[in-house]
Amino acid sequence: MASAPPAPRIHWFARLEHRFHVWREVRARKRGRTATVVPFPGYGGPGWVRVVGRVLIVPPQRRGKDGELASIRGWRSFVGIPVSFAKVSVHVGDTVHQVVADRGGVVDAVIHADLDAGWQTFRVSTEEQEPVEATTFVVGESTTFGVVSDVDDTVMVTALPRPFIAFWNSFVLDEHARIPVPGMGVLLDQLLRQHPGAPMVYLSTGAWNIAPTLRRFLSRHLFPAGSMLLTDWGPTHDRWFRSGREHKLTNLRRLADEFPHVRWLLIGDDGQHDEAIYSTFLEEHPESVAGVAIRRLLPAEAVLAGGRTDAEPHGDEDVPWVSAEDGAGLRDRLGDAGILD
Repeated sequence: MASAPPAPRIHWFARLEHRFHVWREVRARKRGRTATVVPFPGYGGPGWVRVVGRVLIVPPQRRGKDGELASIRGWRSFVGIPVSFAKVSVHVGDTVHQVVADRGGVVDAVIHADLDAGWQTFRVSTEEQEPVEATTFVVGESTTFGVVSDVDDTVMVTALPRPFIAFWNSFVLDEHARIPVPGMGVLLDQLLRQHPGAPMVYLSTGAWNIAPTLRRFLSRHLFPAGSMLLTDWGPTHDRWFRSGREHKLTNLRRLADEFPHVRWLLIGDDGQHDEAIYSTFLEEHPESVAGVAIRRLLPAEAVLAGGRTDAEPHGDEDVPWVSAEDGAGLRDRLGDAGILD
């Protein structure tokens, strides 16, 4: 009888990070604090839902006089303590599903659920806490068009590749001071209005920690609601940090497998690796791509971002590939390509 393959050796930095979080968790629980689930907008299809969220021990949040959450600096999004391998209950109607978070407290699981197409709600809870409401977008069987958009420098001006600027935007800058890319909210809203029932997915290499801040930013600047697929900045079992490029490609491939009847409009910018990522995905799944729209960074933004990436060859005439400096320009180009009226 063949023996089972040995378990992969976990990177020493990942083990160190885990021990540090366990130490923080023990201290927090001694002070009487408990864990909670922070759900993120997910997506699903007929008969199933992808549940995403994170189990954290979070400090009390400040509220303004009107009862709304007060504006917070970016670093406060990272002070929550992830609870490793926490058990989470997902309540859909009268059915309760049990899922388990990963080492970083991230919940990413597929459950069986018969929900109608469109935005739906369900509840999640952990450690016998009061369930909190979560949202998901269920893609209908007749849906044939969807939108996947990057976030950094595509809908929000961040100049992320520059290390100091990335630190400033993620940890210091007040969320109200973040600037939307002109015209992008109008473009995304028009795309969804012309394609009723189309899923909207925000795919970013940003950390899950900023998901609540990102959601408030999108709502404040009138971007359409969408599912969020972010990542964990921590180490993996075999490397110091996760690969942002692999994160995006993995999720694009997954969307193609889960929704073979949907063709996606891929929106990104030329300041990171979006063009190369979308080119690779287009080569692998040409039937899953309706078009590619690349936002060109302004000269000052390109300097802060460390320059632009080299343009990718895209000679496939069946898939429109357009570029412009803002949402209005992309809207015109997509109109010329027949994707927008």
